[in-house]
Amino acid sequence: MTPEDGSRRAVGDRLDDVIRACEAIRRYVDDPRLPEDLVHDAVRMRLVEIGEAVRVLPAAVTAGEPDIPWARVSDLGERLTRRYFDTTRAVVSGTARTDVPHLAAAAARLRAAHG
Repeated sequence: MTPEDGSRRAVGDRLDDVIRACEAIRRYVDDPRLPEDLVHDAVRMRLVEIGEAVRVLPAAVTAGEPDIPWARVSDLGERLTRRYFDTTRAVVSGTARTDVPHLAAAAARLRAAHG
């Protein structure tokens, strides 16, 4: 394994990845100038990134935010990658508008705790 493969990234770096992806999703959905198809594709990709970052977070870290369904967040990234054909726009949009802000706040709190 080489450091470039990302497997040795620190917890703080992974949380930063989640926070940045959540911020990007917020920008995409809040910009009325962006075409709906582009927003959908961009949000899906960022959700995949979030899922991958969350997948490797230690349970001892995510336990600090028990209201977030961390396994489901990780599974969503997998689902969007492997079962992209049965993920509706409504699911992606709802996740972006409803769930991502809560995830961003939780990740920021964890980041502050694991500085």
